[in-house]
This record gives sequence, C-alpha cells and structure tokens, in this order.
Amino acid sequence: MPASTSLPAQRAPQNDIQLLHALEEVVERELNRHLGVFKEWMPHEYVPWSRGRDFDGALGGEPWAPEQSPLTEVGKVSMVVNLLTEDNLPSYHHEIATLFGRDGAWGTWVHRWTAEEARHSMVMRDYLLASRAVDPVALEQARMTHMAAGFASDNRHSPLHTVAYVAFQELATRISHRNTGHSSGDPVCDRLLARVALDENLHMIFYRNLLKAALELAPDQAMRAVADVVTGFRMPGHALPGFERAAAEIALGGIYNLRVHHDEVLQPVLRHLKIQHLSGLGPEGLRAQEELGEFLVSLDTQAARFDERRTTILARRAAAGR
Repeated sequence: MPASTSLPAQRAPQNDIQLLHALEEVVERELNRHLGVFKEWMPHEYVPWSRGRDFDGALGGEPWAPEQSPLTEVGKVSMVVNLLTEDNLPSYHHEIATLFGRDGAWGTWVHRWTAEEARHSMVMRDYLLASRAVDPVALEQARMTHMAAGFASDNRHSPLHTVAYVAFQELATRISHRNTGHSSGDPVCDRLLARVALDENLHMIFYRNLLKAALELAPDQAMRAVADVVTGFRMPGHALPGFERAAAEIALGGIYNLRVHHDEVLQPVLRHLKIQHLSGLGPEGLRAQEELGEFLVSLDTQAARFDERRTTILARRAAAGR
C-alpha cells in the first residue's frame, strides 16, 4: 500500500508559495515511493520492427494504403488522438515546471515525470509507422499543427487546481490507452498500450496521494479545486484538429465516453479520497462539496442518456452492415 500522506497539524497555507513549500515533504516521499515501484521498460521492445518497410519518398519505398493497417477503424482514430495528445509533452512540461518549479523535490518529480512520459509518444509512433497502421503524412501534418498551437492549461488558478486536475487526467489517460488497446484488433498494440497504461496509473497514484495530503492541509482550498476541476474537466487533447468528430467515434466505440468518465475515472478517485464524506470544512469548502455532489448526479443522468443513444446508434449501424 502507498505510504501514508498524513501531515502533522499545522496552520493552513495562505498562498501558493506556502502551499508548495508545505507539500514538499509529501512530494519527496511520493517520489521515493514511485521510484521504488517503477519497473524499467524499453520502448523498442514493444515495436513490431519486422513489419516495417520503406515508405515512398526519399527512399522510394511503398506508399501507404488503408488496407495495410492492422487496426480497427475506432482503434486508428483513438490511437491518433492519444498519440497527438502525448506529443504535446513539451507544453505540458512547461506548464508544470513553471507552476511547481525546477528545484527540490518538486523539480525532481517534474523532470522524472517528463522523462517517463516521453516514452509514450515514442513507442506509439514507432508502432504506428512500423505496422503501417495510419497514413504517415496525415499523422505528421496533424502533429505539426497540434504542437505549433501549443497547450494552455485550464487549471492555472492555483497549484491545487493543477494537482487536482492531473489526479483525474492521469487516470483518464490510463483508461483511454487501455481501452484503445482492447479495441485495436491487434494483440501487439494491446500489449504496448497496456505497458503505457501502467506508467499512467503510477502517475495517477502520485498525484492522488498528493491531493489527499492537500485535502488534509488546506481542506477548503483543495475541495474548491476538486469541484472546479471535476465540473470543468477537459482532456488535454481537446484542441486537436477534428477532436470533436474523433471524440464522438471514440465515445461510440466505448473507449472513452460519459459513462466511462463517471464510473471509471471520477468515482474511483473521489471514493479513494472520501471526498463526499470529508468533514471539518468551512463555508467555502461545504459549498464546493455540495456543488460537486450535484454535478455528479447530473453527470450520471447525462451518461444514462448517452448509453441509450449509443445503443440505438450501434443497432442502426449493425442493421446497415457498418
């Protein structure tokens, strides 16, 4: 089990600098725990290099064609969205390095997290190219467009908002990768994304434990951050070209949708933190807790409606032989 994140009784921090300093001990402890359980892995070992061959262009190889792909249609869509999201790592690093700093335990974690995350885009792109799973020209053009636009976090309000966001987002990314692998139609892809998902899960645990400590240290501020993040949550790839259409196909495919978001991302983290039963809150914390509870009820209702629409759409597609 993870080491306890309980903090000694102390006065709640009054500003962001004090909060970051107060959480430094927890960051160091969680970093050491993370390094103790992390298992080294090599991206090149998960890529089917034997499938690879030259493309057309400078080497005069074989042009890409859709029938060469080993992936299902939804697998292709989801893999591209997930990869392009991972590609924006330089912007993510800038965001958290600016917010958390580059010194001490915070800085060590920021750089370690970035180094681990870099493996994900590396291995996913190598797989897609070696297996000829998607159009390489379209993939590169989409990467250039997406990375040139950069990324600006929705959660710059405070360090607590960022900690709260990544506690949920890392789990969302893990679920998205894992379900993409299951739906891909290729056992090699499934195995690769299962390995990537393991990293994302460890990152989620780090931030979830940090958020738990923040709820003990500054309960009203942390509860407000959780409520703001949950009610306004967006995946980091929301600005991708064609994201809405791709997200619709991913949702219909059961990879990531409102039901998955509610049941497999929000609820597990909130239950672990016992967020709805947290006591000792002041007026602001209680308001945030109430808002969060109302939102979750509404989201569950929306998810139920989506489930009904999804069943109808899939039945129509099946009848049409699609």
